[in-house]
Amino acid sequence: MNNDTSGYRGGQPSEVGPSQTVQGSAAERARKALSELDAIASSMARRFNEEQRVLSFQQYLELFASNPVRFGRDAARYVRDMFDHFGTRTVKKPWGELTRFQLFDLPWELPATEPAQQGAPAAASYHGRDFALIGHEELQAEVYRVLCNFVREGRANRLVLMHGPNGSAKSTLAACILRALEHYSTLDEGAVYRFHWVFPSRKTMRGSIGFGGDVKASAADGTSYAHLEDDQIDARLVIELRDHPLFLLPVRERRALILRLYEDAGATEPPPEWLMSGKLSHKNQQVFEALLVASGGSLVETLRHVQVERYFISRRYRVGAVTIGPELSVDAGERQITADRSLASLPTSLQATTLFEAHGELIEAAGGVLEFSDLLKRPLDAFRYLQLTLETGEVSLPQQTVQTNVVMIGSANDVHLNAFREHPEFPSFRGRFELLRAPYLRSYPDEQAIYDTQIVPFVTRHVAPHATRVAAQFAVLTRMRQPEAKRYPDALAPLVSSLTAVEKMELFATGTAPERFDAEAQKVLRAGIEAIYHESDASVDFEGRLGVSPREVRTLLLDAAQSEDHACLSPFAVLSELDALCKRQAEYDWLKEKQLAGGYHDHRLFREVVRTRLLDTTEEEMRTASGLVDETRYAELFDRYVSHVGVWVKGEKIRNPHTGDFENPDERMMREVEALLGVRTKHDDHRRGLISAIAAWAIDHPGQKIVNAVVFPQQIRKLREAVFTERRKGVALLVRDLVALLRDAQSDGKSEKGWGELREEERRNATRALERLRGMGYCDRCALDAASALLRARFAELVT
Repeated sequence: MNNDTSGYRGGQPSEVGPSQTVQGSAAERARKALSELDAIASSMARRFNEEQRVLSFQQYLELFASNPVRFGRDAARYVRDMFDHFGTRTVKKPWGELTRFQLFDLPWELPATEPAQQGAPAAASYHGRDFALIGHEELQAEVYRVLCNFVREGRANRLVLMHGPNGSAKSTLAACILRALEHYSTLDEGAVYRFHWVFPSRKTMRGSIGFGGDVKASAADGTSYAHLEDDQIDARLVIELRDHPLFLLPVRERRALILRLYEDAGATEPPPEWLMSGKLSHKNQQVFEALLVASGGSLVETLRHVQVERYFISRRYRVGAVTIGPELSVDAGERQITADRSLASLPTSLQATTLFEAHGELIEAAGGVLEFSDLLKRPLDAFRYLQLTLETGEVSLPQQTVQTNVVMIGSANDVHLNAFREHPEFPSFRGRFELLRAPYLRSYPDEQAIYDTQIVPFVTRHVAPHATRVAAQFAVLTRMRQPEAKRYPDALAPLVSSLTAVEKMELFATGTAPERFDAEAQKVLRAGIEAIYHESDASVDFEGRLGVSPREVRTLLLDAAQSEDHACLSPFAVLSELDALCKRQAEYDWLKEKQLAGGYHDHRLFREVVRTRLLDTTEEEMRTASGLVDETRYAELFDRYVSHVGVWVKGEKIRNPHTGDFENPDERMMREVEALLGVRTKHDDHRRGLISAIAAWAIDHPGQKIVNAVVFPQQIRKLREAVFTERRKGVALLVRDLVALLRDAQSDGKSEKGWGELREEERRNATRALERLRGMGYCDRCALDAASALLRARFAELVT
């Protein structure tokens, strides 16, 4: 029976049947689509005109005069200004405040409703094949420094070579720069122009094509052929090298004009030498000379053939943003132009001239950035030409010498760089390379942000809490390098020498000093974090050179997401994959490192550490989910304790909020809290140290409100643990009931609990705990995983 009621209204048959309704709606959709097409076409036409896509030489000169600094930039200034355009923000790390260039967050691709958070590691966004760059603020600053030096020197005369281990984000950094250039070129601030030659048809001209005779005033501005229609043009000669339009003016007069325009505009930087002294490419010069001779030396007549065109940087179409892989190919070459019908319509003098067009990556990248990916994987002869090219700013081809205007960046593995250092010709290359180090990240929150950005969105299963954190902590631990105490002053040296790999990792991640140190030692250590972080910067064996690569960890996480033992991307599946990874000692150098004191290079210990930390976090979450103690009571108790300590140190009295009377600080309460905190020093010393810590924090964070939970996170955690020690059995029983509840639900009511049926109160409490866990990001399956693991590892004795 057909239940389709689309042709009925109010239960009665309509006059229009179902098929007619469908046809009618289809016709309506077609009309709307055509209407939208008209709107799109109108919008594109409007944008085309607003963007000033096609100009005559005179129109371009007028545009140039309006802002000579913007339209007169060489590649180095263009890329530098692109960095400045997207701006910076300050990122606070335990080792200091760093400047982050926001172009590496790809901000133009973030939805307007989701701006990048201040202080966040990076924008968590994926766009096509590009990811935002996580961390590496020091490397960003180094790239910017080199660009500024290029501007000061007048030309990009060195290759920026980023070197580091595989997977240390060298290619990601370069991709962000190229992607930013693409977007910047679409903005008014980043508009760039090139020019071509236009030759009108006989219908447009009287006499010789493009030479002599009376000109019909059919050009858009009455003097130029730039705006002629297609049927009014016989030939359009495209110039691949993107010479600046002002190169058409004689050098002496051009210099005078540019200097005057810069002065009138109040420019703070001199014009780039490329603009002041640059010359036309070979093909352009041939066309220019032929037209100049044919017009009797008239520059005005010659410039009528110039069509200035705005172009846009594009990686896809290899315009101003080009990446060269390590394959054996020539980066520049030339070929004779084929005599097709269009070129046959050129003036006779040009038809008799052999025209060559340059091609290759160096040509395509003109005006922008050329990236050499894995440069040192190429044989030396494949990039030997760079020595002379970087020195002179030119590359020699068989028929011409091409002036380069490009910023060159590259990447190299440290293994290849170290081998290259031994080559006899390395010293001659060293002066033309700007070597920038790109180590692995050493802060696990940043490392975790990589996996949350690049893996989590593409895992089809639910991602359990802490799965990526477990992987990030293990990865960073493999990169920790044993510090050398002799590099530090006397007060810091003994503290640094005793740091374990785990403590060092936590120091870089959160700035937290080990609890085993007293308050003064912790203060000294925190003050020395910057020195510890940069200890090996000048060493070939720098920290972050060895360790597991993010690429390997990404693969590991994807494998864990397919685990048959877990329904989610579970942290326990990640731990299993880590165990399997560490068995492949023959494949990875970081697994072959000799174990050192403090747990450095001890991958077995690292796995135990991340496993223990996972269980600690899970236990804390189960405590919170249990609802046995209100979480706010810890902070309230500690706030009260700090208030009484502050009054006690000053020798004053505190107002009782209930009676309004001023009383002595509650000594009994203070001693009870100190007992819970495990204070072993004298109470007087501990209390004065507490107030000193608050004062030090206020000095380091001027203008910020003092929040005890922020200043004393370790103490509040200790207080929480001490209070829960008394209730640990209650939490264990709740976890047991939670496991029973979830197993019962996932087995379709067939009991697998082993502890008997849950009573109504137990079931109600377990259900409430499950709801709280769901609010923390757990699903029922990964909640069962976590509760079961905790029950086996921590609570087995308490529930039997």
